[in-house]
Amino acid sequence: MAGKLALSTTIERVSDDDCVADHRTDENASNGDTPESFSLSKTAGVAGLAMATAACGGGGSSEGGTPTVGTPPPGPAAPVVRRPENDAEAARFLLQSSFAVSTGAIEQVTTQGYEPWLDRQMASSNSQSAREFFSSRNFDQVNAEKHYNTAQTGDGMIWSQLMTGGSSVRKRAALALSEFFVVSLNSVDMTWRSPAIGEYWDILNRHAFGNYRDLIEDITLNPAMGVFLNTRGNKKADPRTGRVPDENYGREIMQLFSIGLYELNPDGTQRLSGGEPIETYDNDDVTGIAKVFTGYDFDYTDIGFTTEVGGSRDIPDAEFARQPMTADPAKWRYPRDRSFHAEEEKQFLGMTIPAGTSAADSLTMALDHLFEHPNVGPFFGKQMIQRLVTSNPSPGYVQRVAAAFDDNGSGTRGDLKAVFKAVLLDDEALNPANVTAAGFGKLREPMLRFVQLGRTFGVSSISGDWQVGNFSDASDQLGQSPLRSPSVFNFFRPSYFPTGSQAADNGLLAPEFQIVNETSVAGYVNFMERAIEMRGYRFRDLQLDYSEEVAIADDSQQLLDRLDLLLTANQLTTEVRDIIKAAMDDVVLDEMSTTEDKLRRVHIGILLTMASTDYLVQK
Repeated sequence: MAGKLALSTTIERVSDDDCVADHRTDENASNGDTPESFSLSKTAGVAGLAMATAACGGGGSSEGGTPTVGTPPPGPAAPVVRRPENDAEAARFLLQSSFAVSTGAIEQVTTQGYEPWLDRQMASSNSQSAREFFSSRNFDQVNAEKHYNTAQTGDGMIWSQLMTGGSSVRKRAALALSEFFVVSLNSVDMTWRSPAIGEYWDILNRHAFGNYRDLIEDITLNPAMGVFLNTRGNKKADPRTGRVPDENYGREIMQLFSIGLYELNPDGTQRLSGGEPIETYDNDDVTGIAKVFTGYDFDYTDIGFTTEVGGSRDIPDAEFARQPMTADPAKWRYPRDRSFHAEEEKQFLGMTIPAGTSAADSLTMALDHLFEHPNVGPFFGKQMIQRLVTSNPSPGYVQRVAAAFDDNGSGTRGDLKAVFKAVLLDDEALNPANVTAAGFGKLREPMLRFVQLGRTFGVSSISGDWQVGNFSDASDQLGQSPLRSPSVFNFFRPSYFPTGSQAADNGLLAPEFQIVNETSVAGYVNFMERAIEMRGYRFRDLQLDYSEEVAIADDSQQLLDRLDLLLTANQLTTEVRDIIKAAMDDVVLDEMSTTEDKLRRVHIGILLTMASTDYLVQK
């Protein structure tokens, strides 16, 4: 196979895919799209983007006539249900809204239409929660395995969540949320860290199509977040020692989780004063809001303790890592007779919380105030577009999504179902012309490529434990692992673009390219070669099902057509298809060929497709 890898350096364009259903189980699938295209340097492996963005819009017209006298007026016209016109359009939508494509999901989307299909998927709850995963494997029990002191079961949990099970539209949205409201397993240093990050993931799933206001409160009180950004154990000021409240969470909830650094217009562009952007907050605001997040610690209500096997430590039940934090000293592990919440007046962002206000009421008032800020809709909405559809949405696209955040059509603010529908069903996302529009699209994240491989080809865990691990190393792994961001700023910044690139020259953003370099490009191809064959100790617990591909391997053209549809939504160029087909045909098959011979052809087709730039950029 190594001799064939050089072929990928001749491929000029990139494409990126996500999707929902495993074609072997016909799970749900969905996807979205927006304008932008990229090219990958053949010599350095660094990325550039091609040309300027293409603006896309939608419109409609209505016709009516004057009713005849004496006849009742016509009733309202039945709503037009938009449907894909071909399999490629359905597959493209599935890759934007979920993790993978299946022939069954293509048929469902085509028959039902985009919005009805999406409504059904959004109504589906998570098929197995993280809590249920840990419980089913006894990973949240005190035993000789000492799971209370490991992060590895957390990796197994999230790969299991992403790779298998229904409700993949919900999980795709939850993964996008995990890159906005970031908590990293790397830095959750606590007993039962894996169940703690599991509860965080469950929160994202539960609220993925709920309300932003409820989500941000549950996130704020989550123990994993409390440890990650220092809310847990944060104490009020003490003039005697010079102690002041920790400002970490107060700063990040404004900068990253709600309003951003600069005031925005409804279309996501910056508001200016004298030609300069207007900052949303200053250091006094950080100092003021930091007081809100004081006095919280783990809630040990009804928590039992078990002596560790072979040791003397008393290990609390895993439930303490899931229960929301509390500011009630009586519920802490070592009950105290006083609170550490700052009860003095708190001023920030034009708001004053009176002195003497309790911790719970202060939190409610602060989160309500942030929630109502006009920046939240465009700030949050644009990043959801970037995660699911395109790195460079038009201002009109951002404004339409922000409007859905502000009002779901029934007077409700913060309805995330309305927001994600606005992202995925916008004309700019669905317009098939954007497949060839310069400036449209986004680089597929490495973890999404691996998840797509697994879902497309029926991955399963031999042990059921999903002993997959952390794939953050870029030299010989993916260079990215879910819930393993190196910092609270995610794997990459939403405003990133590679300097000295075509993207920079054309004023385009390319967030995912922040984790692209010569090392990561080579590491990804080598990783995928092993992953496709499930070869090596990192994949010892996984297996893929290529039975449907092997069944048609004799016909390389049919095999290529299938891979093109499922992996790229038929976005391979003729030139790239010719290269891949020629490489597959190098494996000569006849009546004496074995299953291994056919698998070899299948492996080559998948690897070269997923190494091509036509695949790497989702369009």
